[in-house]
Amino acid sequence: MDRTKDMDRAYANGAFIPGSAALPARWAAQAAAFRAAVPGQLGLAYGSGARQRFDLFEPASPRGLLVFVHGGYWLEFGRESWSHLAAGALARGWAVALPSYTLAPEARIAGITQEVAAAVRAAAARVAGPVVVTGHSAGGHLAARIGCADIGLDRVVRVVPISPLAELSPLMQTAMQADLRLTDAECASESPARLLLRCQAHVWVGAAERPAFLWQARLLSEEWACPWTPAPDRHHFDVIDDLANPASALIEACLGGLV
Repeated sequence: MDRTKDMDRAYANGAFIPGSAALPARWAAQAAAFRAAVPGQLGLAYGSGARQRFDLFEPASPRGLLVFVHGGYWLEFGRESWSHLAAGALARGWAVALPSYTLAPEARIAGITQEVAAAVRAAAARVAGPVVVTGHSAGGHLAARIGCADIGLDRVVRVVPISPLAELSPLMQTAMQADLRLTDAECASESPARLLLRCQAHVWVGAAERPAFLWQARLLSEEWACPWTPAPDRHHFDVIDDLANPASALIEACLGGLV
């Protein structure tokens, strides 16, 4: 049995979602239209690296800060494709920061975690009030890591990992391992499901996602003894759409009851 082929299939998403090839262009267009309509501070530096930048959108007198961390298996995408997802939190009076980070194989996952932590610190220094971190897929992993005790970001009061990769060891058996270069030690130190949570958490996942992602989400919720929500009729690529809707259950999970 070819375990790599089995795991590649388990963690494939686009192959099981009709029309997925057209989605990246659609996301980029939606994000560009949002930036054209909503003023923001773009390309703010949180480090010296080329991708160590974040975009910040602020309402007048923000109630707090929501950080959204993009996915792409730590291998692709950047903040520029997701600006439109800031709409929901902005409508509720929250500032929104969207960081990019150095991608694998140039960076290891442990280093990416530290980059995102630096981005959260830099964004939080510009916005008063509570900080919530959410993210999708690999970004869900990174959002979860920001909530872990070893990171020590006291301003972060809640994390909402969306379709997170909470246990990294299965990815060692995928073709992505050639770029991710995960080791047993890194899986132990970077898998949120093995680490202590230091703030509130709510795990979110599409109910129509691949079984591997449902397992990852449920595992994290069980290890952290926190709520998890399988969003009805949502798959891996549209589960984040509700971040743009201020009345959505996902935005309520992120921001509800904080201020």
